[in-house]
Amino acid sequence: MLRFYYIMFPAIIFNIYYLPLMWYIAKNPDKYSEQTRYKVGRSLIRMIKRRGRITTISSGQEFLPKDGGYIMYSNHQGKYDMLGIVSTHDRPCAIVIDKKTTKEILPRLYTKLVKGQKLDKKDPRQQVKAISRVIKEIIEGRRYLLFPEGGYTDNKNTLLEFHPGSFKIPLKTKCPIVPVTIYDSYKPFTINSVKRVTTQVHYLEPIYYEQYAGMSTREICDMVYERISNKLAEIEKGKLFPENKMVV
Repeated sequence: MLRFYYIMFPAIIFNIYYLPLMWYIAKNPDKYSEQTRYKVGRSLIRMIKRRGRITTISSGQEFLPKDGGYIMYSNHQGKYDMLGIVSTHDRPCAIVIDKKTTKEILPRLYTKLVKGQKLDKKDPRQQVKAISRVIKEIIEGRRYLLFPEGGYTDNKNTLLEFHPGSFKIPLKTKCPIVPVTIYDSYKPFTINSVKRVTTQVHYLEPIYYEQYAGMSTREICDMVYERISNKLAEIEKGKLFPENKMVV
């Protein structure tokens, strides 16, 4: 958490510019295009990375579908996960986030900024409504990010169990599934240091409807889990990147 305080407390620009700007746009999202709102969010993330001495190396952007909506499923390690993915994903994407997480000011503002969906784990009816909105918006062409582990502990680069229920969305939308593997993403806000850190984001080949049609949510869940797990194993063995990696 030392890095978080190092970033935020002295950040005069954040306090007098980004915070009021995000607050205003989040309160009036329909006045701004999705691209503009996403751009503001990414500007904040760039500031956080610069002040926090965080570098994110990514690969696989060429796998991202060019047209239509899709859903990305990523492993989950810590508070930086969403920031690392958004910083490497050029086109606007919304998020599905635990309502409890949005009690913190930055996740709450960012979720409103990109018109993401909050899930209340204590309210099944609210969850159904939120997922229904996600399904509708993906069909309309929006892109979403979801963490199927449902949370994180001190798991570092170890995968936790995925929740099969998270995979009802593609069955309803018939959209492409993009597995995303993150690595060392726990380090920025977990290690009690301000030394420079490097995280990784890898977009894997999409899974199209033709590949998962007729499968159960458990089978889809296992397939995505395996692909992310295999990529983690590659990284651990030192096979880090293809030639077209990107550093941000």
